[in-house]
Amino acid sequence: MKTRNIERILTPPRPHMVGDGFRVHQYIPSAINEGFERMNPFIMMDYNSKFYFPPTEQPRGVGVHPHRGFETVTIAYKGSVAHHDSAGNSGVIAEGDVQWMTAASGILHKEYHEENFSRAGGYFQMVQLWINLPAKDKMSAPKYQGITNAEMKKVALPNNSGTVEVIAGTYNGEKGPAHTFTPVHMLNAKLNKGGKANFSFPEHYNTVVLVVEGTIKVNNTEQINTDGLGLFKNDGEEFTIEATEAAVVLVLSGEPIDEPIAAQGPFVMNTRSELVQAISDFNMGKFGYLEE
Repeated sequence: MKTRNIERILTPPRPHMVGDGFRVHQYIPSAINEGFERMNPFIMMDYNSKFYFPPTEQPRGVGVHPHRGFETVTIAYKGSVAHHDSAGNSGVIAEGDVQWMTAASGILHKEYHEENFSRAGGYFQMVQLWINLPAKDKMSAPKYQGITNAEMKKVALPNNSGTVEVIAGTYNGEKGPAHTFTPVHMLNAKLNKGGKANFSFPEHYNTVVLVVEGTIKVNNTEQINTDGLGLFKNDGEEFTIEATEAAVVLVLSGEPIDEPIAAQGPFVMNTRSELVQAISDFNMGKFGYLEE
C-alpha cells in the first residue's frame, strides 16, 4: 500500500466564543479555508483547546438553537457537558465520553457546562464536529447517542505503545459503538512516549489528525505540536504516528459524500430551496419546543 502524506500542518486559528461556555478554534472549514468540500463529510470542527473556566453558579454554555441536515458530535477531553434537545433526549458527557446527536429533519438543542463542573470550575477541553448527512437521510427522524468511554473498543498497541479508542468505524478489526450514516472513522490514539500507531484508510477518504496533548511525528518526518492539526493528502492509504512525548491524538477519516452542499447558519442541505424550507419550518415551530 502507498503511504499517505501530510499536505499541511495548521496551528490553532484565533479563538472565538460560542455562547459563553466554549472558547474554540475553528479548524474546519475556516482554517483549512477550502470550503465544506475539502474535509467532507466533516463539515465543521471547533476545537476548545484546554482552557480554565473559574467557578460559577450559573452554568456557561449555548442556549436553545436549531439544527437540520447533519449530525453534531462532541468529544469531551476535560470537563463535562449537559445536553438537552426537543426530541426529549438529555444527558451528561464526562471526560472521555461522546455526545452524538443526529439533527436530521430538525431539532432544537442546548448544551451547558454540567452543574457540578460549573460550581467547581476547572480545565475544559472539547472537540465539536458537524458531520454531513447524505440527501436520503437529511429528513430522517432525529436521534441521540450518548457514548460513554467504557462502551468504546480499546485496542492495545504492541510494544507498550499505548491504546487506540474506537468511537466510530474500525481499527484493527474492532468496531466502535457509534452508528454512522456513511463510512466514518473516529479514533483517539493515546500514545506513551515513543509509542507508535499505524493507520490505513482508503485513499479517497478525507483524513486529519488533531494533537490534543503532546507532540507527534507523522511518517517519521512531519512534527505536529499540541493543539496542531495535520491535513493529509489523498495520495495513499497508510501512515504512522509516533509520540515524541506522551500524546493524545484524534484521528478522523471519512468517505466524502458526493452531493452538493447548501449551508446557512445551523442548516446544511443540498439546495437553496431546501434551506429556505428549513428556515420556514423552524420559524413555524416544526422543530419542536425546548425551554431555555
